[in-house]
Amino acid sequence: MADELVHYEVRRGIATITLDSPHNRNALSAQLRAELTGHLKSATADDAVRVIVLSHTGPVFCSGMDLKEAGGASADKQGVNEFPVILEQLWTSPKPVVARLAGPARAGGVGIVAACDIAVAVDTATFAFSEVRIGVVPAVISVTVLPRLLPRAAHELFLTGETFAAPRAVAIGLINSAVPGDDLDTEVTRYTDMLALGAPNALTATKRMLQEPRSDNLSEVFADMLALSARHFGGPEGQEGIAAFVGKRKPSWVPPGDA
Repeated sequence: MADELVHYEVRRGIATITLDSPHNRNALSAQLRAELTGHLKSATADDAVRVIVLSHTGPVFCSGMDLKEAGGASADKQGVNEFPVILEQLWTSPKPVVARLAGPARAGGVGIVAACDIAVAVDTATFAFSEVRIGVVPAVISVTVLPRLLPRAAHELFLTGETFAAPRAVAIGLINSAVPGDDLDTEVTRYTDMLALGAPNALTATKRMLQEPRSDNLSEVFADMLALSARHFGGPEGQEGIAAFVGKRKPSWVPPGDA
């Protein structure tokens, strides 16, 4: 039996999913895709999980599709039909997802980064949409990448395939933070600690709200948002949060020891 390429661990409400295929730069092989999909399902189904962290071993976060498997293969065997499932799992996960990058991402790997809610990288990490340089189109990843990127940057980087550094990735909206290598885990923990302070259902509803398209009718939008706000103000979490604030105590969803 092949060694596991994606590891899964839950500790104090944080599910850490680790890509561990450094021999091919964590490329999205069939085995890795299957294991990643399975672990994402486990994390989203587990009520004890509050936040998901997507991490990696080796010097590269993810190099994109496994081109050795894709060469001469049909679309099914290339993983083109499977990859959207992974991106959709990340994008629609009811739990916030934080990407932790200790190294570069390319092509499909950048699509994964964009699908996560928050992304933190070392300041030496680089990125590239390299698809056009091998004669293909960054079509699937555009679904998650384009909502993140400034339009001018998207045109430039998709069309040229140019490699760009972490500070620019922050500036154009691809990642949230670029830090020195020694500070990476501290920065990831800073985000996961803040996310753990949010009420689970409120986080899910807020993530959905951020992603849903809005009508051009301002009155309709206000009506929908008023209804959403009222449901959560009057719901169990809202009432518990208000009571905790008034009583100067932590709400019930905050793990012991957290601020």
